[in-house]
Amino acid sequence: MRILLLLPLFVALSGCWPDSAGRVLKLSGETMGTTYHITAVDVPKRVSEEDLSQAVDATLAAVNHAMSNWDKTSEVSLFNADASTDPIAISPELAQVIAAANKVHALSEGKFDVTLSPLIELWGFGTRKPEDPVPSDSDIAVALAHVGQGGLLVLDGQTLAKTDPAVSVNLSAIAKGYGGDAVAKTLRDQGIERYMIEIGGDLVAAGTNEAGDPWQIGIESPDTGSHSLEMVVPVSDLGMATSGDYRNFFEQDGVRYSHLIDPTTGRPITHRATSVTVLAENGMMADALATAMIVMGEDEGMKVAAANDLAVFFISRAEGPDEAYLKHESPAFEKLLAGE
Repeated sequence: MRILLLLPLFVALSGCWPDSAGRVLKLSGETMGTTYHITAVDVPKRVSEEDLSQAVDATLAAVNHAMSNWDKTSEVSLFNADASTDPIAISPELAQVIAAANKVHALSEGKFDVTLSPLIELWGFGTRKPEDPVPSDSDIAVALAHVGQGGLLVLDGQTLAKTDPAVSVNLSAIAKGYGGDAVAKTLRDQGIERYMIEIGGDLVAAGTNEAGDPWQIGIESPDTGSHSLEMVVPVSDLGMATSGDYRNFFEQDGVRYSHLIDPTTGRPITHRATSVTVLAENGMMADALATAMIVMGEDEGMKVAAANDLAVFFISRAEGPDEAYLKHESPAFEKLLAGE
């Protein structure tokens, strides 16, 4: 699964200390078109590194087989290929993700939308050439007719229906986070309660690191000329995700087009927010909310964050030619930094 809407903007700061409290295993591999890294602390002796690695890979393979748009035999691909508007039975896992997507769709007033595929294809990020024309108003209107999960998808328990046969579901802005949650459950099932899971920049962390402190996670600065850290955030028993527009965009005729598309307008975002980090109760919600927030922009996003007690950190481009950045934290984010 290629992740189209999110960028890996995290650096996990962890190391080995001589006085580590217990056995530590570190795993890494590839999944969903990206990589994963796991640090597990206090791993029971009965759990071998090989067995744990196989369990993690099996979990991630199952997530891919349910939610990958690149696997033509996946559950979501088969749903997309079916032109019927009748309800189709879906797995509990897919139903859980669609329900979470519906929640974020409503909270963001449509700025998060899993039926965005026609607009992604129209704008052609990742495949477009510099000489390709910008989509016309009429082309955007045609694509928008098949976008809008609030009215085009109907979830009822463990059945899913589309009211328009042309509708397709793309879970790239929520599946990585869900994958992290699924791996977290696999670790807990093995008796592991202290861990940090990173999949393509999205994180799920529980308990404490090897030193007995909250996991220290770095947020990258949006300066495209460096990979410096903006700040380090203590994370425990939370999911964390960042979305930004500063590494994937194109310019044409003096206009900058972000890869992040507003589902309500059919066009790339034009506001000055360039990066947003969200911490939430799990990786799935952090993943989806980070995308929703960057599409909403700082003004609207901060209002939603304050109203819903969301931990959100925005970095926005300042007015003027000096490429300075402005940073703003929601009240919930400030409390988290303060350890409250």
